[in-house]
Amino acid sequence: MNALKPDEGRIYLDHNATTPLHPAVLEAMLPWLGKNFGNASSIHAEGRAARSAIDKARQQAAALLGAAEEEVYFTSGGTESNNLAIFGSAAGTAPSGKARLVTSAVEHHAVERPAERLARRGFELVILSVDCFGRVDPSELEKVLADGRVCLVSIIAANNEVGTVQPLDALGGLCRQAGVTFHTDAVQAAGKIELDMGELPVDLLSLSGHKIYGPKGVGLLYIRRGLAIEAQILGGSQERRMRAGTENTAGVVGLGVACELAAAELEQRNEQILRLRDRLWESLSSRLDGVRLNGHPEHRISNTLNVSFEGVEGEALLLNLDLAGIACSSGSACASGSLEPSHVLTAMGLPAELAQGSVRFSLGRDTTAEQIERAAGEVVQVVSRLRSMQFSL
Repeated sequence: MNALKPDEGRIYLDHNATTPLHPAVLEAMLPWLGKNFGNASSIHAEGRAARSAIDKARQQAAALLGAAEEEVYFTSGGTESNNLAIFGSAAGTAPSGKARLVTSAVEHHAVERPAERLARRGFELVILSVDCFGRVDPSELEKVLADGRVCLVSIIAANNEVGTVQPLDALGGLCRQAGVTFHTDAVQAAGKIELDMGELPVDLLSLSGHKIYGPKGVGLLYIRRGLAIEAQILGGSQERRMRAGTENTAGVVGLGVACELAAAELEQRNEQILRLRDRLWESLSSRLDGVRLNGHPEHRISNTLNVSFEGVEGEALLLNLDLAGIACSSGSACASGSLEPSHVLTAMGLPAELAQGSVRFSLGRDTTAEQIERAAGEVVQVVSRLRSMQFSL
């Protein structure tokens, strides 16, 4: 069964921004958008039906993560999960200048901005640098942890712009040895790499539905059993008092099915998409000079290809590709409209002109070899045309 697709005449290569809703997800959601409208907090039959559906979705989500059901808390998405993890962890720590919060230079804004707010409130913010591939060196974290003042470490699992996968085992292991809570934003990693909470030394993990062919407006935060964090949305007793508010039953049901499909299809999806991603890179690099691969050549999620094109302005390239029927991105969808070069690429050491000439191609489960060939041809034509215009000025 294929996912719902954009206009058949177009090629969608922006799956890191959002994925199309899987038809099995939509089918599961529809009854909860219509006749099954009960409130899961009600004790009558309609409410009990909604509660049962949410319980099933929690089981499906927990299975994807190798977690216990009671460790899964539903939220409105990855951003809320990141905020809850960071503010909830810091809530019991006095920001006296003695408490340190550690992140990396390549975090999504949904981690970066909450961390900056805590810094304004008195926490010391330590931002770990990355290498030219966008990876954190565990030895740098080890140095920061040595003085015993760190209250939380938050490192992205897989970068949304370049796809680089961080060494979670090593980073989380150091935190565990130091008795420090370790959070990872796994929004881009879920469904692309195996995430087993029984094996990974991770205490908090964020996931978003619409990145794994589920609906927008729903996500989850994994909270390891026994870890105490403070709720940030107060009111009712939903989500075991961790997140007040009537549950989005349809969205939660959709997320549960999306998690189940992601677990079942992970290996097959990766193999198929990896071949197509590498074919796109080979086609571009063999037909164009002055192209650079951004991100780790090996430790990278299978669907992501970030390329810099010398002598080309990224926004002009994106607009021309859009006119040619190809949807891609310059990086994070949350930062669209910014005239500044990507903070991720500059942290990796790219000069501004290369960072601003970068494009992210992110493939999906329905991307075909024919689409990749057509997309590569259009990119070559557009880049060549833009370069000739630049040189003629």
